Amino acid sequence: MKFTMTPAAHKFVRRMIQFSANPAGGFRLFVSPGGCSGMSAEFDVEATPRDGDQEFIVDGLKFYLPAQSRLLLEGVTIDFADSPTGGGLKFHDPKSAGGSCSSSATTFVEHAH
Repeated sequence: MKFTMTPAAHKFVRRMIQFSANPAGGFRLFVSPGGCSGMSAEFDVEATPRDGDQEFIVDGLKFYLPAQSRLLLEGVTIDFADSPTGGGLKFHDPKSAGGSCSSSATTFVEHAH
């Protein structure tokens, strides 16, 4: 299981963990296929992994990833974008063959909640 993060994504995840109710916990990232762009994500900071999650340390940050997320994130670069119209995690998948979307098929956005 290998994915990479841009400096912006690393800063976002680090701050999410640091300022959460569980600063010793991990960043749980649930990625699922869906929508025109290919992936959607939900995330939270949790004290411990849930049943079925595996813990990974990526660039010094603790991640809790369910099986489906591990499959979808293989080889992906995670980025974070912040703009006046909204921000969130973006997933750049070099394996993506493109699609019928009018926007870039290799960029996937999920807003924080």
